[in-house]
Amino acid sequence: MNEKYDLPPGFKIVSGAQSGADRAGLDWAIAHSVRHGGWCPKGRRAEDGAIDPRYDLTETPSSNYLQRTEWNVRDSEVTLIFTLTDALDGGSKRTAACADAMGRAWMHFRPGVHPKFVASFLRHRAACVVNIAGKRESAAPGIHALVYSVLSQALEPSSAFRTGARIFSLEAARRRSNG
Repeated sequence: MNEKYDLPPGFKIVSGAQSGADRAGLDWAIAHSVRHGGWCPKGRRAEDGAIDPRYDLTETPSSNYLQRTEWNVRDSEVTLIFTLTDALDGGSKRTAACADAMGRAWMHFRPGVHPKFVASFLRHRAACVVNIAGKRESAAPGIHALVYSVLSQALEPSSAFRTGARIFSLEAARRRSNG
């Protein structure tokens, strides 16, 4: 079995762009030409200042972090929650509670869990819109690097692009031979 999740056409990563886990998901998506988006608090508020406009996010009516969390869970099929410990607390625990209340699947990833389990979790649910959540960098130094590494090991964006490119090439070849 493939240890990576082949991203389906239209795959999208969403998050609230808080420093740490959230932002790592968006950074990974941008670096791999994967669609991204999500909700952020009014004023593009994050612990380290205003969220950079390169992140394609929509502001919620409230500057409260909880509204952003709820709306990102609501608008996703699944949520991946990243921490450096076995226990969920703070905003990570609230994210899991939101997912439970909305009937959305979620997975808690932490060191010691192999990235193939992320791939399996997403594959089993045929996930197309994935919310990346978890600890802030100030509360869990190194979480950004962990999330980025796990996504790189668990997700395979190139197959979706290869498929699209192959279909385009076949159609172009057909037009050339018929033209």
